[in-house]
Amino acid sequence: MKILLAVMLCGCVLLQDGPSSAEEKPQFDCGNKETQMEMNACAQEEYDAADKVLNDQWKLTRKAMADWDKELEEDQRGAETALLQAQRAWITYRDNQCIAEGFQARGGTLETMLNIVCLTRMTKNRTQELKDLAEPLGQ
Repeated sequence: MKILLAVMLCGCVLLQDGPSSAEEKPQFDCGNKETQMEMNACAQEEYDAADKVLNDQWKLTRKAMADWDKELEEDQRGAETALLQAQRAWITYRDNQCIAEGFQARGGTLETMLNIVCLTRMTKNRTQELKDLAEPLGQ
């Protein structure tokens, strides 16, 4: 029993002293990238920011389409549904397009960055498309 208690205590100490799963990722100077890892990390930061803007715009555009649907006769509605289907199709297209672009450096250290740069470019373009859809509807 003493051995079991000792093992449990050691395990607790190891868990306390170990790195937490919520540890912050390393910060890089994105104005002075020197390694592929830094380039990838900085590209990921840019993508994450673009994805946040897209998600914010998505909410506005979806609301605009839902509001538009409410103004139409029931048999004329479908703007929000069409938008949702288009967004789902776009996500599939974006992901596969960016995988295809990554093949330029297949198996190399540059492949990840090519994929992330593609995701960022396409996400920014889609954000503008969503803005263009919402503008005429007052959003």
